[in-house]
Amino acid sequence: MAHRFPRADAAVPEARTFLRRVLREWNITDRSDDALYCLSELATNAILHAGPEGEHFDVEISLAEGRLRIEVRDLTRRKPHVQSPTPEDTSGRGLLLVDALADGWGVEPCVPYGKTVWTEFKIEERLGLPAGVTSC
Repeated sequence: MAHRFPRADAAVPEARTFLRRVLREWNITDRSDDALYCLSELATNAILHAGPEGEHFDVEISLAEGRLRIEVRDLTRRKPHVQSPTPEDTSGRGLLLVDALADGWGVEPCVPYGKTVWTEFKIEERLGLPAGVTSC
């Protein structure tokens, strides 16, 4: 599932709401807090650091082979990197936390421009009906 968001502060909670809805539809409950936090960080980075190249960013969520994958695409090729903040720094910890919480993350260039920052989470595969659906 995919959704486009404007590069605005309000987009971070909107992106979290989008992910929450998808997780509910797919009946995924484990790792949801970690996934929501990591999406918040990646969306915030897309808003703050994507430069003047674009007015939006895209979020795509997929599930395959027991792995939940969250991708955030923006329109700049500038790659994010893990920083080494001091205790006095008020920012720069986002990707450190993504690295600690996720089972994997990375950056891929997009053609003709832009990049995708992704994060993955191993989840328990659930058999049964999605949340909110009852059998007859």
